[in-house]
Amino acid sequence: MAPSRAARLVAALPQLRLPVEGLLLLGCAWFALLGNRRFVQAALSGRSVSDASAWGFGAALIVGLLALHLLLLAPLSTRWTVKPVLAAAIVTTAFATYYMQQYGVYLDPSMLRNVLRTDWHEASELLGPSLGLHLLLYAALPLLVLWRVQLVLWSWKRSLLMRLALLVAAVGVLVAALLSVFQPFSSLMRNHKEMRYLITPANVMWSLASVAGADAKARSGPRQAIGLDAHPGPSWATRSKPMLVVLVVGETARAANWGLSGYARQTTPELAQISDGSLLNFPYAQACGTNTETSVPCLFAPMGRHNYDEDKIRGSESLLNVLARAGVGVTWRDNQSGCKGVCEGLPAQRVLDINPPGLCHDGRCLDEGLLAGLPDMLRQTHGTQLLVLHALGNHGPSYFRRYPPAFARFQPECRSDDLRTCSREQIVNAYDNALLYTDHVLALLIAQLKAQAGSVDSALIYVSDHGESLGENNLFLHGMPYAIAPDVQTRVPMLIWLSPGMAADRDIDLACLRARAARPAAHDNVFHTLLGLLDVRTTLYQPDWDLSQPCRKAQP
Repeated sequence: MAPSRAARLVAALPQLRLPVEGLLLLGCAWFALLGNRRFVQAALSGRSVSDASAWGFGAALIVGLLALHLLLLAPLSTRWTVKPVLAAAIVTTAFATYYMQQYGVYLDPSMLRNVLRTDWHEASELLGPSLGLHLLLYAALPLLVLWRVQLVLWSWKRSLLMRLALLVAAVGVLVAALLSVFQPFSSLMRNHKEMRYLITPANVMWSLASVAGADAKARSGPRQAIGLDAHPGPSWATRSKPMLVVLVVGETARAANWGLSGYARQTTPELAQISDGSLLNFPYAQACGTNTETSVPCLFAPMGRHNYDEDKIRGSESLLNVLARAGVGVTWRDNQSGCKGVCEGLPAQRVLDINPPGLCHDGRCLDEGLLAGLPDMLRQTHGTQLLVLHALGNHGPSYFRRYPPAFARFQPECRSDDLRTCSREQIVNAYDNALLYTDHVLALLIAQLKAQAGSVDSALIYVSDHGESLGENNLFLHGMPYAIAPDVQTRVPMLIWLSPGMAADRDIDLACLRARAARPAAHDNVFHTLLGLLDVRTTLYQPDWDLSQPCRKAQP
C-alpha cells in the first residue's frame, strides 16, 4: 500500500542528529519557554515591560526553569528511555498547561489527586475542540520533532562524562540564575508559595510522587480505628419511634448564589416556601477544601479543617464507621464518583445501578434518583439510621447537564462543555438553573420525610462539599490551593431541617438553633452535630462543635 500524503510529508521533514544530552536540552528548553507561561506571567505580574530589570528577572527565571527540568529529567533518561520520558513529559505538559490556562487551576497534590479520581464521565465533559487545538500545538508538534530526532550514540565513557558535565552545568546555571534574582525571587516564593505548582512539568512530577507516596502509606495497612468507645446514648432506650437522619453532601454549590442566603435572584424558591420554622439556613458556612477529594474525607473526620491532617484523615476510619460501631444503620447512596473511602466496609449503593426510570442517561443520573424508593425505605425504617446521599449537584463545567428542561428558567444558558465559548451571563444562568434543581430535590426530600413524620422521627442536613468560580478574576471551576482560594470556592450552602418528633426527641429549641444559624459554621461542625443528633456517645465528640448542643433544653 502506498504511503499517504501526510505520511510522505512527515517523512520529508529534516531529521535531527543529537546526542541524548542535546535532546534533553532541547526538550527542557521547550518546557521552559512554552510550558511555563502562567508561572512567568505570575512572577512578572506588576512589572512594566519598559523596565529593564523585569526583562532580566524573566530571563533568569526561564534559564532557571530549563536547568531545573534538566536536573529532574536527566536521571530518568538514557539512550533507551530519553524519548519515552520526553514524550510523556510533553503530553503531560500539554494537558496541564491547557487546564491551567483555561481555568486558572494549580496542579498541587490535592488537585492531582482530584484529577486521578475523576471518572470518565466527569473527564469527558472537560474535553472539547479547544483542547484538541491546544494539544495539536503543544503535544503533536513537539512529538513530531522528537520522532524525527536520530540519537547520536557515544561510548559509555564519553556518555558518562557528558552526563556528569550536563548535571554539573545545570546545577551551576540554576544556582547562578537564582542568585542573580535572589531577593525578588525569594520574596515572591515566600509570599506566594502556591506559585511553585505552576512550574510545569515539575508540578505534575512532584504532585504525582506526593500522591503516590501518600496512597502507598495508606495501603500499607488497615485504616486506624477511631471511636472504639462509641455507644448509644440514653435516648435510644426511651424512643417510641425509629429515627432517620439524612445527610445530603452537595457538589460545587456556592453560598454566593444560594437564594436562602440572600442571593439577588431566588434560586431556592421551593425551600423558601417551608415557613413552619423547621428549616434552618446557615448562610456563613465554610468548606474544608476546594475539591471533593479533600472535602469529603475531611467532612467525616473529627479534626476537620481547624486541626487538618491529611495523612491522618486518609489513614483513619470515618464518622460513618464510628456510628456503625454504636449500632446506627449506615447507608451511602452515591450519584457521584464514590465516597472517597469514608464508607469503606459499609453498605453503599449507586444511583446508576438502581437506574430509576427516566432519570439516567449516558452513564449519568439526575439527583432525583437519590430519592428512588425512599417512601418505602421510610416505611421500613427501624432503630436508628443514617442515610448519606452524595449528590451530583452543580458539578462543572457542564452545568446544563445537571437539571431537566423544566428547570432551565434563567436564560440564555450556557449549553457547552467549554465554558470559554459562553458569556459569563450564560454560565451563571446555567449554574443557577442547576441550583434550582437542587432546591427542588431537597424540597421533595423534606416533603417525603414530612409524610412519614407520624411514624419516623427524621432530620436532614445539607451541605455542599465546596464552591465554584464562575469567571471572577478569570477563574473557573474550583480546586485552588486553600490558602489563596477565593471565598466563592470555600463558602458553601448549609441547612438543617428537623421533624417535630426529632426536635422533641433531642429536646432542641428551634428558635435558639435559628439564632445559631446566623453565626459562622463549617464542615467541622458536621461530625459532632451528627453525633449529637443521633445521640452516639464517644470521647471523639466535642460539644463546642455540635451546632445543636447549645440549643438542647436538657443538656446531656
